[in-house]
Amino acid sequence: MLGAAERRFNVLILYPSAGLFILVNAILLSRGNYYFLLFPLVPAILYSALFSPGRLFMAVVFLAPLSVELSRFAGELPFDISLPTEPLILVFLLVMLSGKLLNGSLNRKLLYHPLTLAVIFYLVWLVITTVTSTMPVVSLKFLLVRLGYVLMFYFLAVEIFRRRENIHGFLWCYIIGLSLVIIYTMYNHAGYGFLSQRAAHWVVRPFYNDHTAYGAALAMFIPVLLFAPLKRKWHTAVLVLVFIVALVFSYSRAAWLSVGAAFLIWLVITLRIRFATLVTFTIIAGGLVFMLRDDIVREMEKNRQDSSANFREHIRSMTNITSDASNLERINRWKAALAMYRERPVLGWGPGTYMFNYAPFQFSYDRTIISTNFADGGDTHSEYLGPLSETGLPGMLSFILVAAIALYTGFRLLIRLERRKDRLLVKGILLGLVTYLVHGTLNNFLHSDKAAIPFWGFLAVLAAMDLYGKKRAVSDKPAGENAGLKNRSKK
Repeated sequence: MLGAAERRFNVLILYPSAGLFILVNAILLSRGNYYFLLFPLVPAILYSALFSPGRLFMAVVFLAPLSVELSRFAGELPFDISLPTEPLILVFLLVMLSGKLLNGSLNRKLLYHPLTLAVIFYLVWLVITTVTSTMPVVSLKFLLVRLGYVLMFYFLAVEIFRRRENIHGFLWCYIIGLSLVIIYTMYNHAGYGFLSQRAAHWVVRPFYNDHTAYGAALAMFIPVLLFAPLKRKWHTAVLVLVFIVALVFSYSRAAWLSVGAAFLIWLVITLRIRFATLVTFTIIAGGLVFMLRDDIVREMEKNRQDSSANFREHIRSMTNITSDASNLERINRWKAALAMYRERPVLGWGPGTYMFNYAPFQFSYDRTIISTNFADGGDTHSEYLGPLSETGLPGMLSFILVAAIALYTGFRLLIRLERRKDRLLVKGILLGLVTYLVHGTLNNFLHSDKAAIPFWGFLAVLAAMDLYGKKRAVSDKPAGENAGLKNRSKK
């Protein structure tokens, strides 16, 4: 039986609200307006944010691969928004951040973690360059969206990831959502023949704008499926095969390249090459490439293999800088970004403003058959040159610092974590992060929920494992003695 308080609530609030909803909805339906049917979702979402934030968090992660941009339904808009993820993120942040600040429950250890300090520096510089932006309104929107992703999927996610099962839940939610997109894409692609390289560009719509963003997401989660101990081994084995096949038929050369880079890092981890040695080798290799750049360019100019449905030819086309329109357009965008940087080297033109400012910086001899003045089909095509042009040299360095500390944290955890399952989890996350950082040299997707959620979420996993994972006791002895200690602990 209902208590007096519940009966009073029903009589004074529930029944009148339900009656009002039915009346208003009936009027709107008679006039052909069906949108009010969605109104009950609003209190349901608020209730979830208040009383079951973990479930709402996982729901947003699951929906990220399935989200669709509003412009696909509403045509040209002064702004765009990913539905339903970005409105859900806004609600979640408004409710959760107010509670966090009121309770004063932000973890001080998290605030002083090196990775967090790098992220804060990155955000502070975004704020500064938003103030000095050539287009303040555009930059403010960019800043608010980026803040939303970082606050929810890094700062709040670290607290959610205190429990290891929540990390697994996060990964599975995105994997399942992406699997549904794979089924949809493969079904569409089959209708045009899987060997149709052109069809791969648009069979992913409306969930992804093109095959490169789709390929980047697949590449990020293949190492996770391969290495992270996600349980359900039979399901995981099937998903590994499905994701690899989907990656092959995405025809995304940058995604293929990023998986190859992750494989090389896996070799580094397996052979136990020290992080300092890896950094030294990278610097030396970069120096050699710089010194031999003219010879390398001359060799690349001899390659005239365009994109192709033949996988071998498609791979060869990666180095075609003579006739492949996709490669040439990237070079055009990169040159424009560098020219913009030279004009405003410290503060840049403002976050999110590249697409509105780069047109005058294109040279006629660099333009291709797919060149535009509005950054159609991607803007800078680089997670590094984009910040360079928009937020100056400090902005690019701030992003590189975040990436470098994340990689260092991951490598250190592989040595220090005590449990094998934790090390495997970190290995999968670390290699997945490598795929995106390599992919970021050729494309940029962090403005999209589909890439931003796993990227910042992966950083949160590394920070959470560093803060809350059980670690071995590592002494201050020389490296050789520590290695001996590790070998004895294995015995």
